[in-house]
Order: sequence, then structure tokens, then C-alpha cells
Amino acid sequence: MPKTLANYFDELRQTRVWCSVFRSGSGTSTLHRSLAIQQNVFLHLFSTKVRKRMMSFSATWYLGTLTFGTFLILVLTGVLLMLYYHPSVPQAYADTKDLQFVVSSGMFLRNLHRWSAHAMVFLVFAHMFKVFYRGAYRPPREFNWVIGVVLLLITLLLSYTGYLLPWDQLAFWAITVGSNIALAVPLLGQKIHFLLLGGNAVNANALLRFYVLHCVTLPLAAVVLIAVHFWRIRKDGGLYVHQSEPARAKAATDSATAQVEIPKPEAK
Repeated sequence: MPKTLANYFDELRQTRVWCSVFRSGSGTSTLHRSLAIQQNVFLHLFSTKVRKRMMSFSATWYLGTLTFGTFLILVLTGVLLMLYYHPSVPQAYADTKDLQFVVSSGMFLRNLHRWSAHAMVFLVFAHMFKVFYRGAYRPPREFNWVIGVVLLLITLLLSYTGYLLPWDQLAFWAITVGSNIALAVPLLGQKIHFLLLGGNAVNANALLRFYVLHCVTLPLAAVVLIAVHFWRIRKDGGLYVHQSEPARAKAATDSATAQVEIPKPEAK
């Protein structure tokens, strides 16, 4: 009887190379499936079991997924834009004009990056509003709510640091106004202003500093926090409190709600 494709695949899974890569081995039992998830560098962030309702379309409108999608577009278009950009004062503006008039599809690439940034800011705010409205900041999800707030701040900082990179009049004066606002902070204003610009004025040091923040530091921080954010969503059983959650989690939520309840005045 000739061997089928399934027979060849079964023989492949018995080889030493396959077993060294996939340590859980082959099998369809719950144990093998759990080991396959836990021992995979990409899948171990997710739960071994997920409720069916978690995979269905819900009232969240997938705002978090859409936000992550815009982030991926920004990363892809940002890497392509870096190929045609130099973070130096005499060259930054010229590179921006070349992207607009010389590079093939350069205007489309730059506009796609800009509008994706606008969309990401809007979607992050919409996602945070929806999560707050549904009470997902309550126990046991309060830590993930804090991570979401930090991601919101990183999103705003990404937009702010990218604003200076074209090095035109709009970018120069926008960063000048923003840095002067930081300068007005009591006690620490001068230090924040100097740390932000790398000096006392918007110049080449500020451009290089904003470039590093926009292209390296903030994206790496966002990637790490997004991974932790997704992991906590899976471990917490979703974004919101459901009736099917364990009694301990629901009791913690009810206790937190009762602590903030305002007592009614007694009738005289």
C-alpha cells in the first residue's frame, strides 16, 4: 500500500530533529496540547484553553486589535521611511521634500505613516474609554489597566517625538511650544526641558534625541508592554468581568465596588 502524505508526516514527527524542536512530542491529548502551548516561544503568552465566547465578535469592536494593527503599519512604514531619512539639521528637511517629490510612492508612504499615527491615537483613546466604561480596571485586572495607561502615554510620546522629524516650520515651533510648556513645570521644569531637548533650544541635539526616542526607545518599550498586555488579557480571562468567572475574582470585584460606594445620609 503506497504511503500517504499523512504517513510521511507521522514519520517526520518521530525523527530526532522534530523531537528536538518540538519537545512536547505528538499527540492530541490535553497534556500534549498544553505542552505545545507552554513550550512555544510565540504561543506561551496565550492560555492553553480559551472559552468559545472569547473568540466571537463582541461589543469591544476589536478596538485593541485595530490599535495593534495600526502599530504594525507604523512599524513597517517607519522602517521604510528610515531608508530615506538622515537625522541631521541640514539634511532632514531635504529628505522630507525628496520623499514628497522624488522617491517613488514616497508621498503615499509618508501619508500612510501619518494617518496611521492619527488613527492609532484615536483608537487608543476609544479603547481606553470602552475599557473604563465596562469597568475593566477593577480587580483582578487593575495591573493591566495601568499597563494600558502607560501604553497610552507612549502613544502620545511617539506622536510628539515624530512631529519634529520633518524639520519644517510647523515642527520647529510645535516642539518649541511643547518644550516651553515643560519648562513651566515647578521645580523640575528646567531639568525636564534640558533632558527633552538635549540643550536649551530646539537644534540638532533635539532632532537627534527625538529621532532616537521615536525610532528606537519608545517602540521597544511599546513592544514589551504590548506583549505583557496581551498576556494579561489571556490570563485574566478576557477584558471584562463575566458571570462565568471564578467566585474569588467576582468577590474581589464586588468588594472593590463596595469600598467606593458613598453612604447615604440618615433620615432625621
